[in-house]
Amino acid sequence: MSAGGSLAGGGSSLFSGFRVLGLYSNHVPHALRYHKKHREFYVVTAVGKCFHTYNVNRLGIVAVSNSLPDDISCVAADRMLVFAAAGQLISAFARNKEVVMCYHGHSQEVRVLLPLGDQLISADSGGDVIVWDVQGGDVYLRLQFDPATFDVTAMMHPSTYLNKVLLGSSQGALQLWNIKTSKLLFTFPGWSAGVTVLQQTPAVDTVGIGTATGRIIIHNIRLDETLMSFTQDWGPISSLAFRTDGPPIMASGSPQGHIAFWDLDRRQLVTQQRHAHSTAVATATFLHGEPLLVTNGADNAIKVWIFDQEGGGARLLRSRQGHSAPPTTIHHHGNDGKNILSAGQDGTLQSFSTVHERFNKNLGHGQFKQKKKKGLSYEELRLPAITSFSSAAARQSDWDGIVACHRGRLAATTWNYQRCTMGAHHLQPPVTRRDSIATAVAITSCGNFAVIGSSCGRVDVYNLQSGLHRGCYGDNNKAHSGAVRGVATDTLNQLSLTTGSDWLLKFWRFKTRKEEEQLKLNAAPASMMLHRDSGMLALALDDFTLLVVDIETRRVVRKFTGHHGNINDMTFSPDGRWLVTVAMDCTIRTWDLPSGCLVDCFLVAMAPVGVSLSPTGDFLVTTHVDSLGVYLWTNKSLCGPVGLRPLPADYQPAVETLPGVTADELEQEIASEEADDAFESADQLGAELVTLSLMPESRWKSLLHLDVIKRRNKPAAPPAAPAAAPFFLPTLPGLTPRFMSPTATEQETQVELLFLKSCFILLTLDDCVVVDCVVVVVVSMFVNLSCQISQSLFSFNEALCHIHITVMSFVFGLNVSDCNCVS
Repeated sequence: MSAGGSLAGGGSSLFSGFRVLGLYSNHVPHALRYHKKHREFYVVTAVGKCFHTYNVNRLGIVAVSNSLPDDISCVAADRMLVFAAAGQLISAFARNKEVVMCYHGHSQEVRVLLPLGDQLISADSGGDVIVWDVQGGDVYLRLQFDPATFDVTAMMHPSTYLNKVLLGSSQGALQLWNIKTSKLLFTFPGWSAGVTVLQQTPAVDTVGIGTATGRIIIHNIRLDETLMSFTQDWGPISSLAFRTDGPPIMASGSPQGHIAFWDLDRRQLVTQQRHAHSTAVATATFLHGEPLLVTNGADNAIKVWIFDQEGGGARLLRSRQGHSAPPTTIHHHGNDGKNILSAGQDGTLQSFSTVHERFNKNLGHGQFKQKKKKGLSYEELRLPAITSFSSAAARQSDWDGIVACHRGRLAATTWNYQRCTMGAHHLQPPVTRRDSIATAVAITSCGNFAVIGSSCGRVDVYNLQSGLHRGCYGDNNKAHSGAVRGVATDTLNQLSLTTGSDWLLKFWRFKTRKEEEQLKLNAAPASMMLHRDSGMLALALDDFTLLVVDIETRRVVRKFTGHHGNINDMTFSPDGRWLVTVAMDCTIRTWDLPSGCLVDCFLVAMAPVGVSLSPTGDFLVTTHVDSLGVYLWTNKSLCGPVGLRPLPADYQPAVETLPGVTADELEQEIASEEADDAFESADQLGAELVTLSLMPESRWKSLLHLDVIKRRNKPAAPPAAPAAAPFFLPTLPGLTPRFMSPTATEQETQVELLFLKSCFILLTLDDCVVVDCVVVVVVSMFVNLSCQISQSLFSFNEALCHIHITVMSFVFGLNVSDCNCVS
């Protein structure tokens, strides 16, 4: 390794991408599918270069598609496939994952897709409308329009209209085409407003048309007659949906995130759902035959509404939503490392679970106090975005355990994690300058106190249970001459540490609030992080350097250089051995404190702004510029030995791909409605190689000894059928049927009884000698007469008796000399 040359990196040796949390939807309208085999509805939403599939019953993610080269601009779905357009390319996905067909032919960005039977219709921004053969990928029909006169913005297939497609334009006109004969059937002049939505109503020949002026027209395309119209005051119509489970209700979406519900019988507005989404409603779709409405928007949210309220109103049944603006600050909450608190530019505070999405929490927006709510709009009630926060789980069941600072505000707010709401206290110092704002906050390890620093140099202490002010640090109520950049407290609440823009790090006695010592820094600090267990304090300076201070000796023990941009955030490993930092130079660096060396460094595509390492050390969490997700990285050192070596000063890190979304293994994977049980052979390794089985060893290892198994299981002799025997003979108990062999005395008794019963039957039948032997045998079974009773009841003629005896001996093969009654 030469001293002058740069050493190229091979990626991170310590962290590997695992998955991203909090990405659900964007501005692309969703597609709804119904799976007949599963009897369940699925919603498909686009997220960047891939799309996600969720089941509507639980909103659990069941599939994540492969990535496309560009961001997805529109999606559509039919019974078998999901179609996604990215730029000029259209891709067909099978089983919601794999690309099975690509359609090339557009020269501009595709913005509308419409599956129609075995064909797919697409329209781009250049005026080309192409009809594709889905199976072969060939162009069946191509229509060219002039965007200046007819710019296609919406497409719809009218119900029961065979091979017919209705096209809407931004100029307001509509055209009905037959795609089989390539003929224009009819042109509707329009209503002097651009068409944004075309939607089939439950009635045949009737279409709902949404315009850019907020007008909704219900039009009969067969008679070319307008049945009714409505006007929405919230701007253009972004979506239309019609309820099919009974009540004639129509839902219309708006760019403001509101949804209006119209009664088509009474032709009036029934109710409205304000702020259903914080951004424009991309699509609203009613489930067929159910009182459920599925909506998605650019605010990164999927919501399911149910209509069970009085007056026809809807309530939120279930939802999946993340940050609608990029998150800026993240911290792990609790000691198990399963929950991540995230504050974003959208003003919300959310909790993401690394276990399952159902454990996610949205603590909502901060709001002003009750007395300030009068006369303010919904937007004015919200507090600005959170700039920094601190949390403690020690007393969160008793009172609020989260304290947050807001942009441009002096008062800090408290939050309750268990109730998922904003707390009752607004922590504000009693006397201060009006232009001061809260800049740093820390909660003590016991969870009883909060230490808050402000831009005017004040550092105040508050009691979290009562929200009362308990004092401040420094003479004249000022701890620093400049803005406070960071505050921290030790484990036993003996020491408080503050740093400010005056280049000073100060040590205070927590209880008496007296200054003990101060340390002059080389530059103004940007942020501060304390590892309480080890007593190591990390400071990020404005000159892109890092300092590590031992709070016991109060001396600088490590100094790191290497970043080429502002250090945005940093975190310690649970054992205090590593310090992970992120900066605007798009690098994530890991520093080893005992050796004082850089041991890991890698690049990411977007600059990271927040980082947190879990208390268990299993996951590293990062947030990035212009990204709504929370990214998880696996710590490789927990899975096996990792060889870490000091990296040189001229080390050139490699780019690591940001992790993507993974489907939950517990959820059922949705597939197309093809035969799922069809066997597919494994991929052949080579022309002359053996294909390995995917089955467990217990299923195929016995095949190697099949001849031995057959020879061992071969019977010694063929099975012999048992001899025929009367069904009334006694048998021995056991698994093998065996007849009971009677003794000599029992045999004589049976012969006597059988003979006497036969004689009795012969005499009662008027001395008939020829009697059916079967009848005699059956009757003799149920007649229970003894030999003595037979002799006392009947006096036999000797000749007749001998005749009977002879006949019976002939029929049954009895020995007459053995009968005692005859002698």
